[in-house]
Amino acid sequence: QVQLVESGGGLVQAGGSLRLSCVGSGLSFSRHVVAWFRQAPGKEREFVGAITWSTTDPSYADSVKGRFTITKTDANNTVSLQMNNLTPEDSAIYTCAARLGALTYADGTRYNYWGQGTQVTVSS
Repeated sequence: QVQLVESGGGLVQAGGSLRLSCVGSGLSFSRHVVAWFRQAPGKEREFVGAITWSTTDPSYADSVKGRFTITKTDANNTVSLQMNNLTPEDSAIYTCAARLGALTYADGTRYNYWGQGTQVTVSS
């Protein structure tokens, strides 16, 4: 069965860093696009970034460009989200998602596999 499991969330002060991981089982990240989304209470789910199996060049939302970095390790079927210079506006539940294919989408409905999420809280 397909399963995505996130880890690495926690509490951090503004300006700090966190590294999230998404480990997949039952699917190969070498043939899937893997994306990160986040959702804060009372807000819509927001696209953070994504990485494809056909290229190592990730895409990012404008709000996180220059601060967040997505990397992938196919051997371990792991996608990581390095988050630097965090602000309280980054506080949310962060979830990884996957879809079979080579295109990235900011629309979450394009992804058919989802993890349960990990909480990130940034204090001011």
